[in-house]
Amino acid sequence: MTIGKTSSQPPSKPTDDAAAQDQLQQVQSLYPSRVVLTTYPSQLGIDPVPLHWGAKTPGERGPVVASRNQDTIGKRNAIGAGGGSYCIYRALAVAIGALAPNHRPDFRLTEPTHQIGPFPAWSDPEKIVSLDSWGHATVEHFSDYIEKGVDVRPTIAVTKAHMKLAEIDDAISKGILHCDGDIVTKDGELKVVKVASEPVWHLPGVAKRFGISEAVLRRALFEDTGGMYPELITRPDLQVFLPPIGGLTVYIFGNPEYIPDPTKRLTVRVHDECNGSDVFGSDICTCKPYLIYSIEECVREAQNGGVGVVVYFRKEGRALGEVTKYLVYNARKRQEGGDTAANYFKRTEFVAGVKDMRFQALMPDILHWLGVKRIDRFISMSNMKYEAIVGSGIEIIERVEIPEDRMPADSKVEIEAKVADGYFTTGAVHTGESLDDVKGRNWDEIVH
Repeated sequence: MTIGKTSSQPPSKPTDDAAAQDQLQQVQSLYPSRVVLTTYPSQLGIDPVPLHWGAKTPGERGPVVASRNQDTIGKRNAIGAGGGSYCIYRALAVAIGALAPNHRPDFRLTEPTHQIGPFPAWSDPEKIVSLDSWGHATVEHFSDYIEKGVDVRPTIAVTKAHMKLAEIDDAISKGILHCDGDIVTKDGELKVVKVASEPVWHLPGVAKRFGISEAVLRRALFEDTGGMYPELITRPDLQVFLPPIGGLTVYIFGNPEYIPDPTKRLTVRVHDECNGSDVFGSDICTCKPYLIYSIEECVREAQNGGVGVVVYFRKEGRALGEVTKYLVYNARKRQEGGDTAANYFKRTEFVAGVKDMRFQALMPDILHWLGVKRIDRFISMSNMKYEAIVGSGIEIIERVEIPEDRMPADSKVEIEAKVADGYFTTGAVHTGESLDDVKGRNWDEIVH
């Protein structure tokens, strides 16, 4: 008697061939059959749109063109893809059929809600190297290219909104802020102008800013992104790169026109993303309390006739990432002797190899784009941010630390370690053995 059984053998070759042919047809329906892995300066059909970084007018500067679609690939003058880190999601949308690969945006009605600039720094190749000074005015200045089929995309957007925060409601109830009907509405909402900016790097300028050669920068960017962008190596003529990293958002409280006005006071906070604290209220750091305090101070400045600016960078976990940050948290809490200020940076270095990868050298660019020449009150204790801003030619009158009563108990380890490492303070600085005495909560105290 023969007992039938399910075959575990692989499908027959005809089935394999049919599946492969089907996949090939799917790919060819989206893209040309010829795969272009990279391009070269003297290659037939390569004729980049002229781009002169630091030119005085947008017409002389030219648009940033990074698209690889058939109509534009030969005209590209930039390496990478638009959208920063979101370019990967765009590729996925195309792959699953949710987005046509040749989709062209309809930019009607998208123009900025407020006029910003131009300022002298926009045409100074030394002042701005990490964003496109004309990125918000693509339609205004480069519509002729768009009409000719060149895929030019904005890299900056300017809008306006109301903000409603429970912490601001609390500040109003305590008399810290008041509803003036202008900056703060009668319902306790904050009127704000918002600017979103994607990273656009001028490679020679970025290399110079960090004191390295452009060749080293290009090779490192190529190697440490898994060879994602071969044109970093094959196209030395392309000097602009759109890196797949997070961008930034600017929140302006008060009239944006006051920012470059020397007769108006300006309060500024430059804040690097901390999802755990900023959004979910983790108390192991001072990020959210400092952010809320800075918003209050910016609003207060605006209500007193000046203007306030918060710049929010996507540099999670000191640009080491959230996975690394949580690994460090575990190591800090489990180490012998407990979580101490003395070992705060050591634990980060053990895991990541470096204590901080934010490298604030590029950070002042957005301030120059906004026309900032002087900051009256800088709501930050960071020595790296202070030195980068002052070193770029912007004067800082007063540095403002986070008030003691705003610090969560478990954040003292972080803040005392940073003060010992050079952060600004008007108080005492712990050194040596006294840093061992600054301890955070241990695992036994975290009951779940």
